[in-house]
Amino acid sequence: MSLYRKNEAITVITAHDFPSAHVADQAGIDMVLVGDSLAMVALGMDDTSEVLMEEMLLHCRSVARGAKSAFLVGDLPMGSYEISPDQALQSAITMIKTGRVHAIKLEGGAEMAPTIKKITSAGIPVLAHVGLTPQRQNSLGGFRVQGKTTASALKLLQDAEAVQEAGAFAMVVEAVPAEVATLVTKKLRVPTIGIGAGNGCSGQVLVQVDMLGNFPPGRFLPKFVKKYGDVWGESTRAMQQYKEEVKSRAYPAVEHTYPMPEKELKEFMGLLGETKVESEA
Repeated sequence: MSLYRKNEAITVITAHDFPSAHVADQAGIDMVLVGDSLAMVALGMDDTSEVLMEEMLLHCRSVARGAKSAFLVGDLPMGSYEISPDQALQSAITMIKTGRVHAIKLEGGAEMAPTIKKITSAGIPVLAHVGLTPQRQNSLGGFRVQGKTTASALKLLQDAEAVQEAGAFAMVVEAVPAEVATLVTKKLRVPTIGIGAGNGCSGQVLVQVDMLGNFPPGRFLPKFVKKYGDVWGESTRAMQQYKEEVKSRAYPAVEHTYPMPEKELKEFMGLLGETKVESEA
């Protein structure tokens, strides 16, 4: 919130394990989100609805070990908070105590206000999520931009105001026209974190695997993703070089091996009846 009060853009990135959390922390990212996108990028699932609370907790703990400075947020997975505010509170407590994160995120607008109020009243910070809510993609007709009509934009504003009043400290605004997100942001007293919502939001979030370019060629990317690196290309190049050097026995070279005192080596060879050491090359 101090960044928001200073009108400084808030940087948010997802992480799903110790290495991805470590690099985000070293880069000075403000907030690290253990998003349920780990279902696809780390666990190979088809969509976010498959991931379980137990899996989210495991990855949250891993991220918590790598990110020591950033504010950590854990995503409540589908099925862990929709039944009742009491269920959501218990899930949030588990995420904080076992997952070792600082706050939780959940999807939904005005209909989730009582749930958000229940959780925040217990002293647990909540990052809300309005606009396109991936866990509810089937009811939204798929991954479609929200807020493209006057009625839809008004609904977005109403959802944003409802989760704000319920106590959310900030909210993700996903897949919304930039002009709408900017206007909604101006009407709020809490930060908006945009993803596919333009630069008029208070901050931005991206899936780390996407922005690093750590995926095979031909994979679909949402329009809002900017590829800042080519981790897949560099990793593939390194793997191929490793394979070639192992096949040719160029690796490991002498500098990658541990020496043995010559006297000890000769004594050992004598015990084996060997006069010289020959490699498999």
